[in-house]
Amino acid sequence: MTTLERVETPVAAGGPFSGLTAGLIVLAGVFAFCALAVLLAYAPDLRRGDNGEAHALSSGAVGYAGLAKALRLAGDPVVINRAPLPQGARHGLLVVTPPVGAHREAVDAFGFKGPVLVVLPKWATAPDPRHQGWVRKVQLIDPSWFPAGSLPASAGVVRRQGLSRPVLSASGVGGPFQAGVRLAAGPVDSLQAITAPGWKPVLVDQSGAVILARAPDAPLYVLADPDLLDTQGLAHIDTLATALTLIRTLRAGEGPVIFDVRLNGFTRERGLLRLLLEPPFLAVTLCLAAAAALAGWQAFCRFGPARAGGRTIPLGKAALVENTAALIRLAGREPRMGGRYADLTVALAARAVGAPRGLGEAGLAAFLDRLGARRGLGAGLDDLDRRARTATTAEGLTAAARKLYDWRRGLAGPDVPNRPPERRDPP
Repeated sequence: MTTLERVETPVAAGGPFSGLTAGLIVLAGVFAFCALAVLLAYAPDLRRGDNGEAHALSSGAVGYAGLAKALRLAGDPVVINRAPLPQGARHGLLVVTPPVGAHREAVDAFGFKGPVLVVLPKWATAPDPRHQGWVRKVQLIDPSWFPAGSLPASAGVVRRQGLSRPVLSASGVGGPFQAGVRLAAGPVDSLQAITAPGWKPVLVDQSGAVILARAPDAPLYVLADPDLLDTQGLAHIDTLATALTLIRTLRAGEGPVIFDVRLNGFTRERGLLRLLLEPPFLAVTLCLAAAAALAGWQAFCRFGPARAGGRTIPLGKAALVENTAALIRLAGREPRMGGRYADLTVALAARAVGAPRGLGEAGLAAFLDRLGARRGLGAGLDDLDRRARTATTAEGLTAAARKLYDWRRGLAGPDVPNRPPERRDPP
């Protein structure tokens, strides 16, 4: 006789951290992850852009942050733009400060219908290691560096040697400047002009060189020399006055002066993370976060101690039966067990109802069928046996075995023993 011993599952010992410490660690991790996601979504907006290059975010010598600040102090509305403009916008003035290789198609793609001022590049600079955002002049940009088809190459850049104090006057051909307007600027090093083939001259200096030109098919203006607008040029009061007059004259209506920095690498794009953190999808994100917080709280507030894992290979008859069943299932031989299960069911049913011995297979089947008919069982033994023996899938065998089991319980009653008859050896 086998003695069964009760085996209790051991309880896991306390962990290295208390519940409060574990909760604080989880909260810190969740906060760090959320902060990282927000920073990734808004990283382009957090970039200061004060890298000393020629754009409105730069306070260096060739930057235009000084002009933007001067316009704000003078009461003019100013916008530093990084995102796509509204379709069909036409009020104000769009100021674009493209790099060396920018083409007109890139400016036209902005879709701004109002006046656009393109300021050509002039200086090659290098960062000043002693001051953040400051630059040092390296040299003038050689016109041969401009790629074919770019705006500077199409404009035909020419330069004058040495310092000069340009006096700009309206040509009377194109643009909003009235005839007779004269703008006296401060000293400019190596004054840059354009030949502007096919363009309409708007402002020319005292020698007739074109400083500001207008495209023949659109309100697109090209300013040849950036020193009339950048920070180093605005250091002189005359250049500052000229810059303010130039911007205000080109500006249409009461719209703002828009300094677009997308061509300078400061584009704000709508990504998936930004979409989830802004209305109207912010509500969905908050609902998902609340659901995750509730699920985490439910997991944290569990009841009872955690149970330790059991044996890798458990002991006992149940484990033996499960392993055997798994081997049969793995070998794909489950359907072949239908016949033996049918024989076992017949033997259990015969023992339960006290069938006479020596009837043989046919006689025992007929006896059980007559008894089943008296008790109102619909299916006959032959049909049930055939279904069990001809099953070809595990699902079909399970259905046939269920019918055999129900037939036996209906034939013998619910309180019959579930053991096969004992085998007796002949005397």
